[in-house]
Amino acid sequence: TDADYFYFVHSYYCVPRDDDATVATVDYGVQLAAVVNKENVYGVQFHPEKSSKKGLQVLNNFVRMCKR
Repeated sequence: TDADYFYFVHSYYCVPRDDDATVATVDYGVQLAAVVNKENVYGVQFHPEKSSKKGLQVLNNFVRMCKR
């Protein structure tokens, strides 16, 4: 949700070539792609392992998706 917070530790970021690959964004002074997906490849620009219960839920959801 808009109220959830995730841990970002750096200012490096990628800009996806395909805007449709952007799944989630973050306002980090500028709008950045926080989660991208293209076919069976996913990437995140944050640290779910350091993002408390919400980050753990992201990891659990990802594992469940991979098992399908």
